Amino acid sequence: MELLKSKYHFVKATRALLSPLYLFVLFGTSFVISSPSFAQMQIEISGVGQSLYPIAVTSFVAESNLPSKVTDVVRSDLANTGKFFNIDPGSTVQGISDNPDLSFWSSRRAQALAIGDVKPLAGGMFEITYRLYDTVKKESLGGTTVQVSNQDLRRAGHAIADDIVQRLTGERGIFSTRLSYITKNNKQYQLMISDSDGQNSRVALTSIEPIISPVWSPDGKNVAYVSFETKKPVVYVHELATGKRIVLANQKGNNSAPAWSPDGSKLAISLSRDGNTQIYSLNADGSNLKRLTAGSAVDTEPQWSKDGRSIYFTSDRGGSPQIYRMNSDGETFGNASRVTFKHSYATSPRISPDGKSLAYIARSGGYKLQLLDLRTGEVIGLTQTNHDETPSFAANGKFILYATRIGSRNVLAAVSIDGSVKQTLSIPGSDVREPAWGPFMN
Repeated sequence: MELLKSKYHFVKATRALLSPLYLFVLFGTSFVISSPSFAQMQIEISGVGQSLYPIAVTSFVAESNLPSKVTDVVRSDLANTGKFFNIDPGSTVQGISDNPDLSFWSSRRAQALAIGDVKPLAGGMFEITYRLYDTVKKESLGGTTVQVSNQDLRRAGHAIADDIVQRLTGERGIFSTRLSYITKNNKQYQLMISDSDGQNSRVALTSIEPIISPVWSPDGKNVAYVSFETKKPVVYVHELATGKRIVLANQKGNNSAPAWSPDGSKLAISLSRDGNTQIYSLNADGSNLKRLTAGSAVDTEPQWSKDGRSIYFTSDRGGSPQIYRMNSDGETFGNASRVTFKHSYATSPRISPDGKSLAYIARSGGYKLQLLDLRTGEVIGLTQTNHDETPSFAANGKFILYATRIGSRNVLAAVSIDGSVKQTLSIPGSDVREPAWGPFMN
């Protein structure tokens, strides 16, 4: 098997020119040159059903004193779930001390009502309190209070939207989580960190060489990734709060495909130090390197199981790329077993947060996102696009983020695990790839 010889080949190659095996050895991705843009992401939603939950979110008292409206974020978040419909509140402003006319809002077909207050605090801080009501049962459902600075108002909106989703659906909201992804603008690559809706993006790293495979640590404080800044693929761990980085792996040959263990103490990676690409584990500080696979096949793209006892990975040991599972201590503790059987080509395994499902990319009339139920073996196709890559589960397991191509656009997309709700996240004029959805922060 011919491995990657230089960064130049990696950047210039496209999927049409590469064999399937060559592709997944190279971390399961490719970059496409595009024009520059630093705009925020745009979201398009499709596939939304008819049974949306109608909710009214009025403007909060004293919200007009803020540089941006918290309720705009709340309404946008709820709409992005594909489960809620925002009833237009008009110019209504209501606070928690008000006695809202629930019958009025029910007559407007709103089944829930959210109202709130904004209170200024010392030091440029604000306290934002909201209450949620069931307009049908005519009762309060509770609420929450968030304290933020005026530079962090979006976080308050996300926290309130999360609380609304929790109270109305019983599912934990994901609006307060973050995304990471890579953009390429002219000759510049950037590792971006953004809110879950793609807004409020910040640059974590800029390089004239490719950056690929970002993955979040379980506590959300660090991102591991592969950078070519030294003219070869090297794995780094990047502390987001400080910008401090350590070199996790810089072995001979390729260093690629980092994946965190569930407790954050270790990572699994792929190395070609001994000739062919194999899977290794090491501590989060780069110490205690240990080889886990020991065959002549190409083994790559490791992913830990939820309990940390197993590692899923991609291998061509059966002749074509498929996904296997082995003991997390290595194959010497038991032979690896094949997991995927429906497709002749399967790569990029990702385990759901509850450990019950496996997302992967299969060659099926194109490269498409699949979801495997690990208990029943049932597989469903989630997309109709043909260039899907690098899936990543949301922290609550209800959505999967991935990279794809729609027309001539290289975009990020998200799909619900039943395939019913789809979102496209694009940055106009920009190439955006390598998405990873961050964990819950508390």
